[in-house]
Amino acid sequence: MPTTDNERFDALRERLSRQMLISGFGEEGQKKIIAARFLVIGAGGLGSPALLYLASAGACHITIVDPDEVSESNLSRQILHESAAIGLNKAQNAARELRRWNPQIEPRAITKRMKSAEDLSPLVKEADIVLDCSDNLATRQLVNRVCLAEKKPLVFAAAVKMSGQVTVFDFRDPDSPCYRCLFDEDDAANDEKASTLGVFSGLTGTIGLLQATEALKLAAGFGKPLVRRLLMVDLFGMEMTELTYKRRTTCPCCGKAH
Repeated sequence: MPTTDNERFDALRERLSRQMLISGFGEEGQKKIIAARFLVIGAGGLGSPALLYLASAGACHITIVDPDEVSESNLSRQILHESAAIGLNKAQNAARELRRWNPQIEPRAITKRMKSAEDLSPLVKEADIVLDCSDNLATRQLVNRVCLAEKKPLVFAAAVKMSGQVTVFDFRDPDSPCYRCLFDEDDAANDEKASTLGVFSGLTGTIGLLQATEALKLAAGFGKPLVRRLLMVDLFGMEMTELTYKRRTTCPCCGKAH
């Protein structure tokens, strides 16, 4: 079993050979992905496809955070989990599946519920890129605050009914907007919407894939990430719309008064 990133690269060379043929990506981009440390918050509808595509692209250092257990109602869209996993912790089961998917991966499962910055900050500090695959606004706002404080790039996504959205908050830039610049909403009201309106199974796959793609681009230093751009996807009408945004001086999280 390889123990260094160079050994992992050699072990994965043939598997990832087609990806390395892309002009401007090559071995250098692949080595950056193998070395990068990804933190994925949530191993459900968005986290499942995001984790699979991170792993398939050669990400080897992945920390997965999810305190919840797999239920039967998850199985239509949370593709990392199968019937035999019902009742198991999502993070632990996801880590197990990723090891089976690619033995070079070193996934770590965190089952603790992230309730405060003190809980989350140590994980964010050691990560290079954070993916927010959570499904509630309280967690999203916590992840946003901690990534902002630790100056770590955050790939945010959300999906409900048949529409979803993806963006990148690159907090390495001191002038970066944050989640609250875009969404300054009441947590309780919107949590109720997300939990009652439902979600189309194909949507979480689409949005989770886009989220993983943005994280991989950041890791490789390749392509044009969705920084200051919100990509909105409507599968009902099969339409994609892009909205540009900037930092809000009145933002309750990153505005000048804060």
